Amino acid sequence: QVQLVESGGGSVQAGGSLRLSCAVSGLTSRRSSMGWFRQIPGQEREGVAVIDGVGSIRFADSVKGRFTVSKGNAGNSLYLQMNSLKPEDTAMYYCAAVNSDLPYSDVLSPRSYNYWGQGTQVTVSS
Repeated sequence: QVQLVESGGGSVQAGGSLRLSCAVSGLTSRRSSMGWFRQIPGQEREGVAVIDGVGSIRFADSVKGRFTVSKGNAGNSLYLQMNSLKPEDTAMYYCAAVNSDLPYSDVLSPRSYNYWGQGTQVTVSS
């Protein structure tokens, strides 16, 4: 059974930083893809930062240069370091995984992932 549990969300002023963590268990493939997604109420969920099955990293254009994503050494944790936060980064952030590598064109698509955490809220005030 795959489980993903996020932590680290909260409220911060614009320009501040937050670090999200995701504890991952139950993935069976060494080439699992994992990533962070976010969703604002009334809008579609969007990819933020992902690490594919061979370790390639991809970011949404809106967070490039501000966010970094990394895995723990054992592959059972995923982190999102968010710097220079903006009010438009306010959203529910989700950790997601799939037991396979993904094509470059699909790696930021929420539809490519079948395991999801419960989400953690990030609120950035101006």
